[in-house]
Amino acid sequence: MTFIHNGYDRNLIGDRVREARHKSKPKITQVDLLARLAVRGIELEKTTISKIESKKRPVTDIELLAIADALNVDILWLLNII
Repeated sequence: MTFIHNGYDRNLIGDRVREARHKSKPKITQVDLLARLAVRGIELEKTTISKIESKKRPVTDIELLAIADALNVDILWLLNII
């Protein structure tokens, strides 16, 4: 398995977070995702989801677990491994 890092991306999951939000029925807005994360103990700023999706902000391992749970997706899928 090869990971290509261009030096500018700050995380591996941004594209998949956006995809999971948009494919969800009903769609999950960024505000909805923030609320779901808050319920799981992850308090983020309003702009954070946008920064994650544009790969401008790193994601901690704890955030990764909470985001996967909040979006009801597999962590490996978020990481684009499966």
